[in-house]
Formats: sequence, C-alpha cells, structure tokens
Amino acid sequence: MERIVECVPNFSEGRNADIINAIVAEIRGVRGVVLLDQAPDESHNRVVVTFAGEPEAVEEAAFSATRKAAELIDMEKHRGEHPRIGATDVVPFVPVAGVTMAECVEMARRFGKRVADELQIPVYLYAEAATRQDRKRLPDIRRGEYEGLKLSISHPDRRPDFGEPRMHPTAGATVVGARQPLIAFNVNLDTADVKVASTVARAVRESSGGLVNVQAKGVFIREKQLAQVTINLLDHEKTPLHRVLELVRLEARRYGADVVETEIVGLIPLAALVNSAAWYLQVGHLSTDQVLELAIRSGGAGRPAE
Repeated sequence: MERIVECVPNFSEGRNADIINAIVAEIRGVRGVVLLDQAPDESHNRVVVTFAGEPEAVEEAAFSATRKAAELIDMEKHRGEHPRIGATDVVPFVPVAGVTMAECVEMARRFGKRVADELQIPVYLYAEAATRQDRKRLPDIRRGEYEGLKLSISHPDRRPDFGEPRMHPTAGATVVGARQPLIAFNVNLDTADVKVASTVARAVRESSGGLVNVQAKGVFIREKQLAQVTINLLDHEKTPLHRVLELVRLEARRYGADVVETEIVGLIPLAALVNSAAWYLQVGHLSTDQVLELAIRSGGAGRPAE
C-alpha cells in the first residue's frame, strides 16, 4: 500500500521571491516528494508551502528547507502581520494514506530533535506530537512571538522540547507537530478598523467561547487597507467552513462591517468545498461523486438507479 505524508511548513518570508524560491528548491530537489502548492503573503510576510510523498523523503525535504531558511532569513529584521517565532515557524506532518497519526508523531519528534541537534534551533512540539497539554495549541506556543520568546525562553515553563533554552541568533525557534488537515481561511472586512476584526475573531475562536476547532486573530492588511480575520479551521468535518464564515459575517455586522472577500491559503479538502456548496445552494445531499471532473478521472460507472 502506498504511504503518503503531507507536510505544510510555514516560512517567515513572503516578500523576497529569491529567498522563497531557494527554500522551495530544496524541497523540489528531494526525490519522492511532490510540491503541491506555495502561497506567499506580503502582509503576513510568510509563505505556506505544501508538499507530499513518502515519509522518509518528506522528512528529508522538510529538513533541507528548514536548513536553507535558517541560512537566508534573519528574524532580527523580520516584520509581518502573522504571529511567528522563527524563520521556519511551524512544520506539521499530516497522515494522508498508509500512515498513522502515531507514525507522524514519531516523524515530528525525530525531525524536531534533528533540527535542534544539527541546526541549533530550539524546537517546540505541538498538536498530536505535544508532550505537554499546554503546548497542544499553536497560539499558546507563539505567545509573545519572536520578540517575547527571546526574553522568556529560559524560563522553566518556556523551555523548548529539544535544544538549548536560547534562540538561534537569526533563525529563532521552530514549532513541529503532527495533525489532521486544517484549512487556513482569511476573511477581509470592508473596514480598516482592526479592532473590529479582533472583536469578531474573539467571538469566533474556540479559546474565547466561539466555535470549536477554530483559531482566529484580527490583523490589518496594509496593501488593501482592510482589516482581516485570519482563521485556522482545525477540523472542517466537525465545524463546517460555511458555519465559520456566517458567524464572522454576523458578528461583523454588529459593528457596521461586512465581508468583502475571503481567501484560502494553501490547499483545502474537496469535502469542505462540497459541504459549503451544498449548504449555500440548499442542496439536500451533495457528494464528491457528483463532481464532474472527479467522476471522469475515476472512470466511475455512475450511481445505481433508484
């Protein structure tokens, strides 16, 4: 049976194409890995890269890219809207086929130790790979961001899982974990008031009493002069994407704002799109089997007559 792992590292560079291309080239150069997507964002000043392949190849590609990012990105000079603690900010491993979550946890811990040992970058484990309950959530580890962690990393409760309790002088620290597929979803509002976006984010995210499986933060997008609710949806099956969007829309209208546009960063499961389409179109039942292109690719014989 084919064994496939997805990896979705986030690097703290979204403006310099030469640096982004050099990091991506490291991934492309590993046999057994397929580059699926790269999504740079100038305001957030980060790039989300998605690739997949055999576990061993994926692990090697992730390490090569992390090493290159450490060479090229200086966190002392980095500024961006998205929270971050390092040049390679986060490296999640996601089981796709023939690989268990437990195996991805092993990958994450092995990879994290290698990054700390060979690159001298402190590593924190999160999500399913976390060794502490208070490090399950990525926002908890990113608390204070790069600048804050520089001051607190030596404190007992902030010591990394791997490596010395001190930041790499230019690459900072890295978070590594294993998780299910998530959806990175941004919602732009027709206001420049970031306080509105932050208030909406507070109402939507799980940690403030909102929807389960939702992380959200309000930011200002300078290029568009708009406030944005930037969202990570951790489980689209338990919390559908359309439900998140409608709650953002409802809360924004309380403050005289509305949704201008949305964007998906990286890749999204087809089922999430189909479920949202069914909800907005008010279709009683819609499955991926009814998607024309998928039916053609699968050579399906059609559904039996009822």
